Amino acid sequence: MTAELGDRFPGGTFKPAPGRGRPLRMLAAQTRIETLLIIRHGEQALLTLIIPIALLIGMSVIHIGDLPEPRVNSVMPRILALAVMSTAFTGQAIALGFDRRYGVLKRLSATALPRWTLISGRVLATLLVVALQAVVLGVTALLLGWSPDLSGLLPGVGLLVLGTLAFGAAGVLVGGSLRPEIVLALANAIWFVLLLAGGLALPADDLPGPLAAIAGFLPSGALAEALDAVLVHGALPGVQPIVVLLAWGVACGATALRTTKLT
Repeated sequence: MTAELGDRFPGGTFKPAPGRGRPLRMLAAQTRIETLLIIRHGEQALLTLIIPIALLIGMSVIHIGDLPEPRVNSVMPRILALAVMSTAFTGQAIALGFDRRYGVLKRLSATALPRWTLISGRVLATLLVVALQAVVLGVTALLLGWSPDLSGLLPGVGLLVLGTLAFGAAGVLVGGSLRPEIVLALANAIWFVLLLAGGLALPADDLPGPLAAIAGFLPSGALAEALDAVLVHGALPGVQPIVVLLAWGVACGATALRTTKLT
C-alpha cells in the first residue's frame, strides 16, 4: 500500500513550500480585487457609467450650444474626458479616503504584499475600468451616429491612459491627505468645477470669457481638447494639452508622495 502511494505521489508532493508568491500573480490578484471593488460600488457605478451615459445621450439629442451635426461627434470627446475624471479622480479620491479611515491601507501594508503591488494594482484597476467605460460609451455613441476619425483611435487610447494617470495622481493627493468627510465633499465639488470650467458640459468656446481662457489649462479641458483633436479632426493633440496633463500629473504626484498617509 505504501509503495503504491509512493508511486502515485512522489516524495515532496505534499511538502509545505512557504514563501512569497510570484510577483505577476500577486499583481493580477490585487488588480482583480481592486477592479471588482470599483465595479460593485454603487456610487462608483453612478460616477463611472450612469452619469456619463446620461450626459452623452442628453447632450447629443438635446440642442444645447451650437454644434455641427451629428452632435455626438463633438460631445463624445468631452464625455470621455468626464468619464476619466470621474473614475480616476473623484472615485479614487473617495475610495482612498475611506480606505484610510477604516484602516484598510494600514492592514494591507502589514501583509506580505509589496507596496508596489498595492499601488500598481489600483492603477491597473483604474485603467481597466476606464477601458470598460470607453467601450460602453463608444457603443452608445455609435448607436447615436458617432463617426470618429479612425486614425485618431490609437492616439486617443494613449490620451486616455495619460489622462487617467494625471487625474489619478490628483485623486491620491486629495484622498491621501484629508479626512474622509472632507474628501467626499471636496472631490465632488472639484468634479463639478472641472465639469463646468473645463468645457465638458459646454464647449470651451461657449463659456464666458474668463472661463474660456482658463479651460485649456485645467486637466479636464486639456484632455477634452486633445481627444477632440484626434477623434473629430484626425489631427495631432497639440503640445499644450499634453504639457498641461503632464504638469498636473507630476505636480499632484510629487505632492501626494509627501502628504499621503496610511491612516
